[in-house]
Formats: sequence, structure tokens, C-alpha cells
Amino acid sequence: MDFSLNPALDAHDTRILAELQADARLTMAELGRRVHLSQPAVTERVKKLEAAGVISGYRATVNLGKLGYGIRAIIRVGRADYARVVELVQETPECVNAYNVTGDDSWILEIAVIDVSHLDAVVTKFCILTETATSIILNPAREHQPMLPPQRSDVKPPIRKVLNA
Repeated sequence: MDFSLNPALDAHDTRILAELQADARLTMAELGRRVHLSQPAVTERVKKLEAAGVISGYRATVNLGKLGYGIRAIIRVGRADYARVVELVQETPECVNAYNVTGDDSWILEIAVIDVSHLDAVVTKFCILTETATSIILNPAREHQPMLPPQRSDVKPPIRKVLNA
């Protein structure tokens, strides 16, 4: 029994999402073969997933090290003017991801830089605004994890009582 929190997505939609996250360059014909649907049926489902915003885009994943970025780091940014941080993030091409978060820090930034002096230059931009703390990423344990609809774990199948006759 599927306890998906999004009842609009069925098993075929879930398989489509898994296949496209593994390889977004699949043809509709190949995708259909993999999920056991015809090409027109799978094309229609993909279009519906796109229209519903479940699939929000397609992109190439690049190896930042191969592009010349020898260091990736996380910058934790303290409380600062929201608009100014957003502006600075937009002006900083080294900023790969930026998250406004709760807790002691207001922002978590992932950056990619060439070397330590480049790291210092980028971190300094944010230090001018507020306190920061920087950690260099040594080895990513997981990146770009494919995600499927969540399954409810709090719903358990009913327990059947066995009656002795």
C-alpha cells in the first residue's frame, strides 16, 4: 500500500521521477520503456509533472574541481540585513547555494573558490556585514540525492486478530 503524502502522484509518476533524476537526458521512448508506459503516456505524465511544478527544471551537474575551483566551503553568516545579504549573494558568482535558515546563523552559503586567497576575498565580503564562520568541505558524503515523494511512516497496516474457534 502506498502512503504517499501527495496522492496526485502514483507509482508510475514516482518511477518517472526516479529515472529522470538518475538521467534527465533520457528520451521519452526510453523513459517509457523503463517505467512500462507508452511514449505518449509517459510524455503526458512528464508534462503534467512539469506543469504542477514537481519537475522544476533540468540541468547539467558539473564537477567544480574540473572547472578549476580547488576549494569548496560553507560560510555560516550571522544576523544581518536580509536585503543586503541577498544582494551580496547575487553579486558573488562564487556562491553556489545560499539558504536563509533558522538558528544561531541566519544564512548558510556554499561557495566554490580557486584557492585560499580567493576564499579569503569571498569570506571578507560577508565578514563586513556580520560575524561569519567558515568550514572547508573536505569530502562530500552525499550530493544531488534523488528524491521521491515522502512515505508516511506513522501509518501502520491494521493488526489482524486471530480468533481461536
